[in-house]
Amino acid sequence: MRTGYDVDTVRAAEAELMARLPPGTLMQRAAAGLAAACADLLGRVYGTRVVLLVGSGDNGGDALYAGARLARRGAGVSAVLLAPDRAHPEGLAALTRAGGRVADDPYEVLAVADLVLDGITGIGGRGGLRPDAVPVARAARGSNALVVAVDLPSGVDAGTGAVSGEALRADATVTFGAYKPGLLIDPAREYAGAVRLVPIGLDLPSVPAVEALQHAAVADLLPTPAAESDKYRRGVVGVVAGSARYPGAAVLAVAGALRGGAGAVRYVGPGGDAVIARFPETLVSDGPPAKAGRVQAWVVGPGLGDGPGVEEVLASDVPVLVDADGLRGLDPDAVRARPAATLLTPHAGEAAALLGVPRERVEAERLVSVRELAARYGATVLLKGSTTLVADADGPVRVNPTGTPWLATAGSGDVLSGLAGSLLATGLPARDAASAAAYLHGLAGRHAAQGAPTTAYAVAEALPGVWRDVARASAG
Repeated sequence: MRTGYDVDTVRAAEAELMARLPPGTLMQRAAAGLAAACADLLGRVYGTRVVLLVGSGDNGGDALYAGARLARRGAGVSAVLLAPDRAHPEGLAALTRAGGRVADDPYEVLAVADLVLDGITGIGGRGGLRPDAVPVARAARGSNALVVAVDLPSGVDAGTGAVSGEALRADATVTFGAYKPGLLIDPAREYAGAVRLVPIGLDLPSVPAVEALQHAAVADLLPTPAAESDKYRRGVVGVVAGSARYPGAAVLAVAGALRGGAGAVRYVGPGGDAVIARFPETLVSDGPPAKAGRVQAWVVGPGLGDGPGVEEVLASDVPVLVDADGLRGLDPDAVRARPAATLLTPHAGEAAALLGVPRERVEAERLVSVRELAARYGATVLLKGSTTLVADADGPVRVNPTGTPWLATAGSGDVLSGLAGSLLATGLPARDAASAAAYLHGLAGRHAAQGAPTTAYAVAEALPGVWRDVARASAG
């Protein structure tokens, strides 16, 4: 599992460690790891041309010391000082002793560089690059060089993943001590490229700010029937979805639910004929949800339009997943008063409506937005997007590392809702059900697409295969 820590936590851990070490030791550890990563990326060091973009902070010092190590191995290293009077003096001295130099013309050295080290700003940077750094950053990105970010790309917000101004997109990022949330969450994640973590000995808390599950952790969450299980013991999920206008939403939500581990799926809504035609194993009810029969969890909202069912489902005493049309006009007090768990699964537009803010704000500040939604509604929230986030009142925000842009297709969210609701019905807590569903759904999207357009139904059909792949991680 990848874990990320906020800026204040990382700084406190660094300060505690530096107090116990000789001066400069921590920076040397970081520089050694950074130089080794650069050497791996270059393949050979001798004769290569490396340019350091050096700001006034410790990231600039890391870049200078790493540049000195590369210079001693035969690289031609040039430093572009963006704040000459505030460049790290010891690092600059180390570079010049090793044979590196300060560039007279930044654009001349960038034009022929093989690798550029971005040490402009560090974890305290806010609001994008300063105007004087923008032309140099653009020249670096416009060159043929590999761009390697020192700790994180300059211009991104380390703590939230927001990018509120211009930032330097990296091909790779070498981060020190701990992942920062901005390296795991879009839009900043898109600027980081491949991320390598260099341990430097930080003593970090056991509870991170964010965490990204991997195969083994998800495998441990997946329900497995016992010898005495029957369809009811495995859990029954109720699905209230679809309308005369959107009958396909009912089919797709049921498709996800049937592949989510529950023993049976009850469907309530006007899409019964379409559901039975595709999935004859579904238990279809013509009546309202309260008369459909016993369920262990409800899914409500996909393709529902203005149809009934949301209020009745929310009044139940079992976990409820609310998606799509069910989110419109959702009353925070009604959700907070529920005796059982509630899982909300908005995309950015729906989240913006729930928060009363512009969609652009949600997309730019995904971590802030998902936490705010969870607090306001007293619910677990799965915020869909290029990096899906899962938050509740307690614990770290979970970041889903799987998925593909090809999942941005009609009905994909309906499949996800059915899948997550089915996992809820098996007894998983809302946070775990949402996290496992997002993980499997993302992998299924990759499998179904394989680099080409796909459909929501193909994603649903891919779910058993990726479930098996993930489950093997636990068995192995």
